[in-house]
Amino acid sequence: MAKIMLVDDAAFMRMMLKTTLTQAGYTDLVEAEDGAKAVELYSAEKPDLIFMDITMPNKDGLETLKEIKGMDPNATIVMCSAMGQETMVMDSIKSGAKDFIVKPFKPERILATVKKILG
Repeated sequence: MAKIMLVDDAAFMRMMLKTTLTQAGYTDLVEAEDGAKAVELYSAEKPDLIFMDITMPNKDGLETLKEIKGMDPNATIVMCSAMGQETMVMDSIKSGAKDFIVKPFKPERILATVKKILG
C-alpha cells in the first residue's frame, strides 16, 4: 500500500486526513507539522503522495513544494488550503502540484484524489 505524508501545522487537520485515509485502508502515514519537517521527512520516508497545507510557520507550503520538487521532480504533492484563492492554486500547479483541495476537507474528495493519483 502507498505511503502518504500529511503536512499541516494544525494537528486536527492532520487527524481528519489521517482518519479518512485509515478508514479507507491507507495505514502507512507520515506526519509533519511544518514545511521544514516535511523536507526533512521526505528524504527519509520517500512517500508516494503528500497532502500539504499552504499556510504554515517556518516554511510555507509553496516554498516546501518547490524544495521537494527540486530534490525529486517526480514527487507527487497535493496542496490544501482554507483559502481558495486563484493565485495560490495557479502558483501551486505551476510549481508542480498535482491537485489542489480546499478546506474543510470532504472525505470523498480526499479519497477520489488519492485514487486518481495512485490508482
